Amino acid sequence: MSNFKKLFSVILIYIIAGCASTYKAKVSFDKNTNIDTANYKTFAWLLPEKVMSPDEDFNPVMKLRVDEEIEQAFIAKGYQLISEPEKADFTVSYTVGNRDKIKVSSYPATYNARFAWGRGYYGGYYGGMYPTHMHNETHVRQYTEGKLAIDVYDVQAHQPAWHGWATKRLSSSEKESPSMVIKDVVSEVVAQFN
Repeated sequence: MSNFKKLFSVILIYIIAGCASTYKAKVSFDKNTNIDTANYKTFAWLLPEKVMSPDEDFNPVMKLRVDEEIEQAFIAKGYQLISEPEKADFTVSYTVGNRDKIKVSSYPATYNARFAWGRGYYGGYYGGMYPTHMHNETHVRQYTEGKLAIDVYDVQAHQPAWHGWATKRLSSSEKESPSMVIKDVVSEVVAQFN
């Protein structure tokens, strides 16, 4: 195989891998600096239902998955789950939801012609050179963005200690089979807690 063919094969693999990848979650947190979380050892759920104000259409099977993943993520960090909130060092609750969003992109038609491989690449350069001939192309994309927020409350101080959250643009496959995305996002959020 020639060097050109090897190089072409490697580039093609990177392009395919890039197209196959899912959207990355945006993860962040806010911490109450008046609360010291360094000596926490035990945790419990703040509420028996675990989730804070669930949506009417919140899938009960997905709720069980989120509950379990949050418990497992804190246990993996070395905390012990106990059943009595008043005896724990901290309590946990969460909110979850999603919303449909629309992204509108508009740019001059000649932009597509000059800078992109696609429709009009060769023919658009000469026809759109001057401002009087410029037309805008508008692309509308509809997508679903999911959000998970986990809250930690200090039991002794009766104050919020930490708030971590993630937002993620959900692909079609993630909406149809959410188990892995739930596990990954919960792990990423809880990893921020210390």
